[in-house]
Amino acid sequence: MSTATIIVLGVLLFGVLGIVGYFIMIYNGLISLKENIKKSWSNIDVILKQRYDELPKLISVCESFAQFEKSVIDRITKARENYGQARTVSEKSQASGQVSAALSGLFAIAENYPELKSNENFMQLQGRISHLEESLADRREFYNDSVNNYNIRIKQIPDVFVANMLRYEDEVMFQVSEQERQDVKIDIKLPKFE
Repeated sequence: MSTATIIVLGVLLFGVLGIVGYFIMIYNGLISLKENIKKSWSNIDVILKQRYDELPKLISVCESFAQFEKSVIDRITKARENYGQARTVSEKSQASGQVSAALSGLFAIAENYPELKSNENFMQLQGRISHLEESLADRREFYNDSVNNYNIRIKQIPDVFVANMLRYEDEVMFQVSEQERQDVKIDIKLPKFE
């Protein structure tokens, strides 16, 4: 074998190794982004589960006040059931929006019930759920950032070629439901004093 042949084979081998190495680098980057999405969704799911677990306690405290709005409690109960049945990111996002809207209505109406507002259990649960809502907002933002980075990467050259080979598709962002975008309607029926 001549020196020229060895040089050509060396260059070809070096080129192939370079291409394989580059492919591995892109593949690992896409896997990292995809796993980051899973992790950020799991973080949201933890908060949603904590909120789900707190709702029966809040409902119980509110139900102890006989004059409290049954329709508000029913909305929270239904929204909680919807979340319990949700399986996909989209379904959980929509159910989470229903819970948030129902809770906003509950806390707004509670302002008109001084006995409930002064109840220590209610105040603790309201604070806990408000904290969970804030945490949820932060984690939703991180999740959407992760999804956005991934969705951009799988469309950029040369990553698009590897993403197409792996059949990677856009991930769905955690979106605000139409219900959450609207003002909370509060129908307050104060007890009549005679």
